Amino acid sequence: MHNDTAIHHDARAEAIEPAISRRVIRIGRPPQRWFHHALLLLGGVATVSTNTDDEPLSGPALALFPPSEGESLTIAAGAHGYLIGVSPEIIGEAIGDHAESLSLRLYSGSHSLADHLEAESIRELSPLFTGLIAELHQEGRAARMVVAAYTRLILMAAWRLQGADERSTARPSSTGAILQRFRQSVEMNYRQRRTISEYADELGISTDRLHAICQRTLARSPLELVHDRLLQEAKLRLERAAHDVQDISDSLGFRDPANFSQFFKRKTGVSPTKYRSLAASASATIPLSSGYADWP
Repeated sequence: MHNDTAIHHDARAEAIEPAISRRVIRIGRPPQRWFHHALLLLGGVATVSTNTDDEPLSGPALALFPPSEGESLTIAAGAHGYLIGVSPEIIGEAIGDHAESLSLRLYSGSHSLADHLEAESIRELSPLFTGLIAELHQEGRAARMVVAAYTRLILMAAWRLQGADERSTARPSSTGAILQRFRQSVEMNYRQRRTISEYADELGISTDRLHAICQRTLARSPLELVHDRLLQEAKLRLERAAHDVQDISDSLGFRDPANFSQFFKRKTGVSPTKYRSLAASASATIPLSSGYADWP
């Protein structure tokens, strides 16, 4: 993604203004089905509803929600605050590879609620939410790097509010949580050409279980999903950058350009050079790149 409107496929943000009637926000439906959401409720009451439960929230409070199909927020009349949502790819970029990354990755995969926020916490959090909202509302100029940076700061602040390491030891084990963590890990590591067993080891599960989850949920093997991400990045670089094929091959972790070309042609039916030529043509006859956030 680049500094253009494509960022809106990976992030949403809005200020929730007081209203005279309640409002329902369906955060668990497309196009934000796989988004991680954070609600900073400054005042009033809200309810988070899943397929099985309703949980009331009273401001001032901070709530984080991992992706959950069918989830919705009901904002009561008069309530106000901020709501943000970001894709697993933005979460992956925000978490990065640092000392706190493993704990943050586990934390981001579970529901979190910090209520009765003190004034100091509100002063810390509010500029982060408003900053992210302002960045996304810069028409045509919103930068993915800035969105990921604000997301990192919000995650860190929320994690610390929850007592940091006190909550970081619980490893999510549901199918949805494992799939989201796999997506995040792929986003951070696909250029390193890791093996599927390395991904499974990081998730704390067997390769057979990871394979079963991906096949059952997405009808794709873990390796196919990694290759899909690799191919998506290769297409984007061929379409949007002037780098030669060797540079792209090197940056994506292939051992040589011939190996990259073989991979690309096997997946698309054309060579990287031919693909670039077709992508530049107004009459392209092959599918061009699409957002990785569209991963089913």
